[in-house]
Amino acid sequence: MKTHIQRFFLAVLLFVIPGGVGVQTVSAESGKADVDFLARLKAAPTRVEDLEGKVLGAEQVKVERIWSGELCEASITNVGKEPVKLKNIILFDMAAHGLNPATPVYGEGFQKLAQSTGSLDQLSWRGPYPDVKHYKIPEPDGLPTVYGMMTIDLDRQGYVLLGFTSCKRFIGRFSFDGKQLRISVDPEGLELAPGETWKLEEFIAVAGSDRNLLLDQLAGRINHNHPPLPQPPLDKRTGWCTWYGVGGAGNQTVISEAAKFFSEKLPEVKFIQIDEGYTLEGNLLDVHAGFGDMKATAEAISACGLLPAIWVGPFVAAQKSHVLAEHPDWFVQGPDGKPLDSSKIGFGGWKGPWWCLDGSNPAASQYLEEVFRTMRAKYGFTYFKLDANYWGAIHSGKHFDPKATRVEAYRRGMEAVVRGAGPGAVILGCNAPMWPSFGLVNAMRTGNDVSRASFRSLSGPAKENLLRGWQNGKLWVSDPDCVLLNGDYEKKPGQKIPENVLYFHVTAIHACGGLVLSGDKIPDLGPEQMRILRKLVPPTGKSARFDSVNLETGVTDLGDVQYYYAFNWSDAPADRTLHLKQRSHLKNYWTDEDLGDHEGDYILKALPGQSAQLIVAQPAKP
Repeated sequence: MKTHIQRFFLAVLLFVIPGGVGVQTVSAESGKADVDFLARLKAAPTRVEDLEGKVLGAEQVKVERIWSGELCEASITNVGKEPVKLKNIILFDMAAHGLNPATPVYGEGFQKLAQSTGSLDQLSWRGPYPDVKHYKIPEPDGLPTVYGMMTIDLDRQGYVLLGFTSCKRFIGRFSFDGKQLRISVDPEGLELAPGETWKLEEFIAVAGSDRNLLLDQLAGRINHNHPPLPQPPLDKRTGWCTWYGVGGAGNQTVISEAAKFFSEKLPEVKFIQIDEGYTLEGNLLDVHAGFGDMKATAEAISACGLLPAIWVGPFVAAQKSHVLAEHPDWFVQGPDGKPLDSSKIGFGGWKGPWWCLDGSNPAASQYLEEVFRTMRAKYGFTYFKLDANYWGAIHSGKHFDPKATRVEAYRRGMEAVVRGAGPGAVILGCNAPMWPSFGLVNAMRTGNDVSRASFRSLSGPAKENLLRGWQNGKLWVSDPDCVLLNGDYEKKPGQKIPENVLYFHVTAIHACGGLVLSGDKIPDLGPEQMRILRKLVPPTGKSARFDSVNLETGVTDLGDVQYYYAFNWSDAPADRTLHLKQRSHLKNYWTDEDLGDHEGDYILKALPGQSAQLIVAQPAKP
């Protein structure tokens, strides 16, 4: 949190904003990097381009920006006599941002599987499946682009956070390199009629010494604009998922046995999640004969005192789906006037190609509402894992409502899901567009699938989840994917997950503080695996706060108890230093080893590569 630079700041003014607490920092070196940059940003010109890339003049369109402190409301009006179709609305066009090209940055992706770290002139990591490469989402002017928010690390000057605090119609974008920065919203080629005004998305620009507090402020303002759905209580955030243990959805017998096992051996597990594979994508209410009786399965789970949960792909349909065949008009259309094959414009799906349900079509939205209402009434499902949500916000298609953006189409579809699922339902988003999902899910997968294949297949999702820790408990409950404690490591039969890798994995799950889903086969859950699971439940409900995006040391402070996390992401041993809140009695959380009383800095010497430690601290006795 850069405590070493706090002497450079004259004052930190804390203020309450609707939905959360924010921080506004005034630099003692006013006129230096952070203040200068924000001043240049606010003074930057706008630019609007039509579909051909032509810059429209002031006699054609007017962009208005109204600042209220750190918040900016923007709108665009067609002041001309002819309609215009818009390709890009650049709210801040900084031809020269004036920052060192090597300045570190972090940026979000349009969808779950994209995030970016690196520098202004070179993004070194763009997530496991980048928006531009995997999903073929075009980047304005060919510049590296992130979505929704970005942070800029100005070293001794602190941090700058730039973000869009709403996503009701347009997705906000940040396109940059070592010289320039363009902050825009995507109008998707829609037509702006003469005299028509579009309200754009709210924007925030803040600077401060503590990146975590800036992210808190962003989350608070997002929640003001998109009130979050009620989140499940802490004691109902633990479950078991079929996907990694039995493959796909499993079957009626396996699932009924799992419910009985957990009700007897680990009653802290509150739900059993039937994952993908019980139906063909698109035929949402059909069940494969090989699965068994879905109603009887759900009733067996309920009879054990657990909640039945189910996977649903609401926005995708396989080519052989009877829903696609019977209602082609319910789907996003291609340039040929037929349902759009998503593989023609990007990744077509892991079981694709898929066609994409159009939430802007009232009949399609009504269908979604009826599906989820039926699943609740017929089977008793109140927990829904929604997968492949990205396809509900697919780019480059035509919608039933010609004035709807892909964000609006997705949100209308999701609103139908929420209505159908009913009060108190848990709606978990997965493979989802992040910003467009605000206020429409109460849990969210925040990283890639985990896997026993290698250390990287566990540490990769851990990095993605921890970088999004600021969202947990605020925007939604984060889902870091399943806890894998047994099974064939590196795809070698009988090879167990090494202890150092195992503790790295479970430490990352604990640090997320979100959902905890066991993912092992029931026979693989022996005494040692059950011991670790018991230490993970219930989750803390809070994500660890880290000093930097390097994610080397972090802390979850619960008042009288602190959890300190030390990660070594590399292969070689490395020291890690934990800054203790107070004189504390320390214990290794996983092994229960007593580490004694300590205060100030606690140094972990030569932490082995590909490992982590979780140390729990309580106030030392006088």
